[in-house]
Amino acid sequence: MEYTLSDFDYHLPEELIAQKPAEPRDHSRLLVYNRTSGMITDDFFYNIGSHLPQKTSLVVNNSKVEKARLLFQDGKVEIFVIKTINHTVVEAMVRPGKKFRPGKTVQLTEEITAKTLSVAEDGIRILELNLPLNHNCFESHRHTPFPPYIKRNEGFASRYQTVYAKDEGSKAAPTAGLHFTPELLEKLHLMGMQKKEITLHVGLGTFAPVKTECIRQHIMHSEWYHVTQEQAESLNRSASITAVGTTSVRVLESMQKIDGKFMACSGDTDIFITPGYRFRSVHHLITNFHLPKSTLLMLVSAFAGFEETREIYRHAIRQKYRFYSFGDAMLII
Repeated sequence: MEYTLSDFDYHLPEELIAQKPAEPRDHSRLLVYNRTSGMITDDFFYNIGSHLPQKTSLVVNNSKVEKARLLFQDGKVEIFVIKTINHTVVEAMVRPGKKFRPGKTVQLTEEITAKTLSVAEDGIRILELNLPLNHNCFESHRHTPFPPYIKRNEGFASRYQTVYAKDEGSKAAPTAGLHFTPELLEKLHLMGMQKKEITLHVGLGTFAPVKTECIRQHIMHSEWYHVTQEQAESLNRSASITAVGTTSVRVLESMQKIDGKFMACSGDTDIFITPGYRFRSVHHLITNFHLPKSTLLMLVSAFAGFEETREIYRHAIRQKYRFYSFGDAMLII
């Protein structure tokens, strides 16, 4: 079947958009969908071990969110750094766009200026800063890149990181992992489930909106990932693989395999997973509830089934689950 962007639309009452995380982390709700029986179960995340297969490997994305949102002039001017090209040249989204015209230099503070070198068709700029991005003049202007549907609150900055975050580079959190606590991970370990880390720096590939009604015409932005030899060998010893989040899925499904075995690798992935895709590496999925018309919702629909995902989301809305980055979780087995 040929799916269109409209097929992935749904109505979400605004009050179901989570504005703050569950406290503690693992007290978020958990919807469990069994693909074999078609059964939906409502539970809490701290009970996830009772729903996971024995000895499954929990593959987590250990990328750490960087404070990539730079705000100036009381928040009226914004530079969202997507990629650092060198110490002073960055690829960025900006606001307001009319200030950042090609060849124009913007005075951001008394010390900081930004010159627009080029503007792409999608509005992304290449900017040249007069100071290195790691200069201490930028420190007071750095903010956590919360999604636009969450009211900015730096008090939640630490909660927008997973407890196992290590390698800084993400522009958004791998949110399925936000529900884990060290205590829950230890409990799962004692049950025979192993946490295995990989890295994907979340960028535009994950959260850029789809703008074409024909989803096959959507071009995914690439995201950098890395899997060490030790990590690959560990994955090859897994009885089954439970991907923690869509970013982990993107890595696992992008990894090269030889004779059915994972190989160590680094590189960029622009994999775009939609219904009809045949999964090669992932057996189970932990994820959050995603925005309408998003590539993330398309990936989940590919894994759980298109009509099945629609029913899961209808159930979640009826049961008043909390949606999006700080929202509740779903396990698909």
